[in-house]
Amino acid sequence: MTGQRAWRLEKLGMVWSVADEKFQENLDAAKAYYDQHWTLCAPRTATMLDRPVGQWLSNLRRPGTLDGHPEWETALREVDPDWNPVWPADWQRHYAAVRELLRDEDRADVLPGVTVHGQDVGRWLNKQRQHATWAGLTDRQRERLEAIGVAPLPPEPEAPAKTPQGALSAFERGVAALAQYKARTGSVAVPRGHVEVLEDGSEVKLGVFLSNTKTRRTKLGADKLQQLAALGLTWAR
Repeated sequence: MTGQRAWRLEKLGMVWSVADEKFQENLDAAKAYYDQHWTLCAPRTATMLDRPVGQWLSNLRRPGTLDGHPEWETALREVDPDWNPVWPADWQRHYAAVRELLRDEDRADVLPGVTVHGQDVGRWLNKQRQHATWAGLTDRQRERLEAIGVAPLPPEPEAPAKTPQGALSAFERGVAALAQYKARTGSVAVPRGHVEVLEDGSEVKLGVFLSNTKTRRTKLGADKLQQLAALGLTWAR
């Protein structure tokens, strides 16, 4: 069909490409959706101008759907370059909302609890900034976040290593608990029910330890008795 003939048919109100006409009608609805939501990654249930724009866009994202229609692909990209991202559409929806919020200087901090279109974009953004999540993003996702001023959270300080409870024998833990108790109270007179908490978080029933150790003192070696005596236990001398 020549261009002149097609123009004459259009002037007469005749549709010479039903598929193109339907695409244009749906594209108009998609543009209206984009104006309100800043993205074409609409959920499947989304509607606009009485059209199921979400399902329509989802169908177009299926591999091979746009084969033979490069002009449709171009038209969609002109509305939203990220209309068909390689990452999940849900990620793109949250990102688009955060991007628009950060355009407003008064909303520079998008904290958990900040919602847009029913999405907690503050919680989503906090998760993206966590190191495990950030490392799992694609380079292009990180580039988009960095372009709007989003960076990963500072690394958390490493917790001091705790000494495993099994690293010390029961006797050594008892002596350590007694030394700690004496340093804090200035005394080695420990109530039988007292429990001493060591720096590694482990608990020592110090009163019971001393009572049992005193009862078995004749079976202790000289080195152990010497350690107890050095802490001030007269019965260990």
